[in-house]
Amino acid sequence: QVQLVESGGGLVQAGGSLRLSCAASGPTFSSYAMGWFRQAPGKEREVVSIISSNGAGRYYAQSVQGRFTISRDNAKSTVYPQMNSLKPEDTAIYYCALRGTKGGMGPADFTSWGQGTQVTVSS
Repeated sequence: QVQLVESGGGLVQAGGSLRLSCAASGPTFSSYAMGWFRQAPGKEREVVSIISSNGAGRYYAQSVQGRFTISRDNAKSTVYPQMNSLKPEDTAIYYCALRGTKGGMGPADFTSWGQGTQVTVSS
């Protein structure tokens, strides 16, 4: 079982930037696509971005397109979302997750989850 640990969350003013990190344990990190999700109070967990196992393919939710960039370093078993031009509506707990072999883009398609890191954007 892969274990995932997020870091890098915090409080930032609108228009600012944050770079989150997700470190994975286990030897098979490079074989799996990784995703970032977020969940705001009272809302469902939603996908933010997904990156393929080799980093060549990326998906972004429309709400973050052009502002967020996802990357990964398989040598370090780490995936990074760079979040720029942050807005108050980006406030949420951000989770990284490892996608199972069947693919898909919903939370149920991801088999391992981190504990989450809080991102708060003040106006």
